[in-house]
Amino acid sequence: MKALTLVAALAAATLGTAAVAGDAAKGEKEFGKCKTCHGIVADDGTEIQKANKAGPNLYGVIGRQAGTADFKYGASLVAAGEKGLVWTEELMVEYLKDPTKFLRDYLGDSKAKSAMTYKLAKGGEDVAAYLASVAPATTN
Repeated sequence: MKALTLVAALAAATLGTAAVAGDAAKGEKEFGKCKTCHGIVADDGTEIQKANKAGPNLYGVIGRQAGTADFKYGASLVAAGEKGLVWTEELMVEYLKDPTKFLRDYLGDSKAKSAMTYKLAKGGEDVAAYLASVAPATTN
């Protein structure tokens, strides 16, 4: 019975980390909460979401190493990037739930902190899908 419980727990954990099933259209609306600090500006200068320089430009953030865009990031986010953190939709969802907790867990440092204090308890999957949808086209 213990083995069956363990298998069920592992299956649930695996399913929980599977691909994010967000809705980019809903995420675009939800991004309204993010616009206080963030904009989305394409490399050619096209404003997808009006730029606000309190936080980094989120154009192409999915797939980018954390703390590496043209912005003055906090030490913990830079350290996470140096440790290998590359934003995926799944990781972005976890970060949005509680940025400081995410960085403390990722870095194994109880003193790590995020400059982003806003927590997005619901809708993170949609915002991550939206951010993935407003990324530069990749070529193979």
